[in-house]
Amino acid sequence: MNAMGGSYQSKPNGGQSPHLDLDAPDRRGFNALLHRTNHGEGMSTPAPESLAAWQEQVEKELRGKPLEALYWTSPEGIRIKPLYTAEDLEATEQTDSLPGMAPYMRGPRASMYANRPWTIRQYAGFSTAEESNRFYRDNLAAGQKGLSVAFDLATHRGYDSDNPLVAQDVGMAGVAIDTVEDMKILFDGIPLDQMSVSMTMNGAVLPVMASYIVAAEEQGVAQADLSGTIQNDILKEFMVRNTYIYPPAASMRIVSDIIGHTAEHMPRFNSISISGYHMQEAGANCVQELAFTIADGIEYVRAAIDAGQPVDKFAPRLSFFFCIGMNFFMEIAKLRAARILWHEVMAQFDPQNPSSSMLRTHCQTSGVSLQEQDPYNNVVRTTIEAMAAVLGGTQSLHTNAFDEAIALPTPFSARIARNTQSIIAEESQITRVIDPLGGSYYVESLTHAMVVEARKLIGEIENVGGMTKALDEGIPMRYIEESAARRQARVERGEDVIIGVNKYPVEEDVQVDALDIDNSKVLKNQIRRLREIREKRDDAAVQSALTALSEATGDPTKNLLALAVEAARHRASVGEISEALASRWNRHRTVAPIRKGVFEEAYGDDPKFADVREEIKLFTELEGRAPSIYVVKIGQDGHDRGAKAISNAFGDTGFDVTLSELFMSPQEAARRTAELGVHVVGVSTLAGAHRTIVPELMAALKDAGQEDVTVVVGGVIPKRDYQFLYDCGVAGIFGPGTNILDAASSILKLIPGKNR
Repeated sequence: MNAMGGSYQSKPNGGQSPHLDLDAPDRRGFNALLHRTNHGEGMSTPAPESLAAWQEQVEKELRGKPLEALYWTSPEGIRIKPLYTAEDLEATEQTDSLPGMAPYMRGPRASMYANRPWTIRQYAGFSTAEESNRFYRDNLAAGQKGLSVAFDLATHRGYDSDNPLVAQDVGMAGVAIDTVEDMKILFDGIPLDQMSVSMTMNGAVLPVMASYIVAAEEQGVAQADLSGTIQNDILKEFMVRNTYIYPPAASMRIVSDIIGHTAEHMPRFNSISISGYHMQEAGANCVQELAFTIADGIEYVRAAIDAGQPVDKFAPRLSFFFCIGMNFFMEIAKLRAARILWHEVMAQFDPQNPSSSMLRTHCQTSGVSLQEQDPYNNVVRTTIEAMAAVLGGTQSLHTNAFDEAIALPTPFSARIARNTQSIIAEESQITRVIDPLGGSYYVESLTHAMVVEARKLIGEIENVGGMTKALDEGIPMRYIEESAARRQARVERGEDVIIGVNKYPVEEDVQVDALDIDNSKVLKNQIRRLREIREKRDDAAVQSALTALSEATGDPTKNLLALAVEAARHRASVGEISEALASRWNRHRTVAPIRKGVFEEAYGDDPKFADVREEIKLFTELEGRAPSIYVVKIGQDGHDRGAKAISNAFGDTGFDVTLSELFMSPQEAARRTAELGVHVVGVSTLAGAHRTIVPELMAALKDAGQEDVTVVVGGVIPKRDYQFLYDCGVAGIFGPGTNILDAASSILKLIPGKNR
């Protein structure tokens, strides 16, 4: 017998090969089992007496505790059992569907990865177009199959790099694009008729899309030959991410015009990527992400139909974008449920083309699951999340780099992230079988539960008149912020384990080399190129094109993307095209409400929460007023999860909290600080601009006579920059993974005392 338990039989050439002798006497039982299995025998639901015996054995192993001790309620409110059997499938709605067939639960394509693996599409972009182009070409040579472009915040918000409002953001969290010339450099040497390009752009989607189209034209590639995806999902920007420019109604006009133009002229291009990713990053649980994303999709379909587009003309090119977090099986079930739900909701629009009801999705591993503490653990987290995306049937995937809780990824960390996908695709053999978890009692039951729970939320959105009206009433934001608060409380109480953060922390400070972007060099380069372009272009032609675009905002028969393309051909800039629209529509600004009681409910009777409240009560008695903090977002970074979490949590502990508008300048923040008379200014930063915005804020505070106010900073900040910020006068720094209650207590102690 060999080590595998089989007997050896001689080959004709005298060599030996392992072979299981199924006719041997000790194999007769195996043969009988094999026969029963192949003929569907012996696979019935367990008898009640068997389950009772199993439960008795479990409770014996639990030393008297009931079986219910092993049950778990997920953040989505789904009750998870320790064991699933065939009996659980009887309660589901699922039929034995097949891949490529309605309702597409098992995948939108019949052959799935057995024919072609998912597209490895790494999201990247930084500093200049030249640097990003070099990075893209290196990645493509190393096995990446598609490009996914990250733009800097100045570009997202429709500002040119030479606008003083965005000096600190240029090139910091993505590539700076001001004109067609930048776009041409970005794709230099990359044939756009052969390369699928995804662009994460929403606010300034018109000038960016127009610049891409013109860059392709000047490369000799017609619009009809372009393939890829533009995110163009403005509803979720108003919900969570906030890189909008115009009010909701105007923004939806842009979405409709892009859907219309691409349906007519760009048949290979996905006109929208309906995104749940940023919802989960902002704190949504999986059911909320699923439901709100599908509800957004319904709203976009209605908008396109209302604009005169036949559903089968545009719906086959709609795509989706989901976040994949650490709840492994829940994420797999989410993607399967999404396909069922999209097929279901599209039926109301009576599509004739099956592709109109077929959900295709890109996925990205979670950014919020990454931790600054013991950061190499993030490689494992990303691998687990990538496996879930693949087992759930994604069409393309981005894997985050392990150092993204510290700074932008380095080439070293980006290579590990990319190779994570390549190893799964080429070494694990996962691609050999289509939907390998299909038929799993647990996965099928969980898929059904996700569908049922998401339907309830979609129904709530529909009952108020759709997602646009739901956003006006703040419904999805309330759900997401409450979910985020509960998650934060679970982590801080140790109920949700994060290795290296709230369990098994390392004593030493693990250092990694973080990418450092020299913002001044990027800014200088962009300003120089803008000046040269403006000197050479035909200004009369530019102004004529911009006027036509501006006037078209009042004429729904004109397509805004077509007019933006014409302006881009004449070298109108991203900022100029954006302002041509803003001159009629204005720029949209909002202040998120502070939600009282959200964190108080989440923490419940937590003794640490009670202790912090007592500290604040004592402070208030001694000082004659509650400790006050002004939480500010400076620059164009719209990611406000951290700012809202701090504001809501500190408010519930007893702080007097004011949350700023988004997109404040340092000078505006300083003036408002003086008006409020607060003890503390808390700067929330996630986009790498802290080395610029903090010194500017400190100078502005001094000019406003507020140099004695305590300034603290929280967000994604490399440890190497801590001393720089302390030298600027910052009193405290709070990185990712900081315990909110610890932060509240620490900040209280940083306030200079008069009577304490």
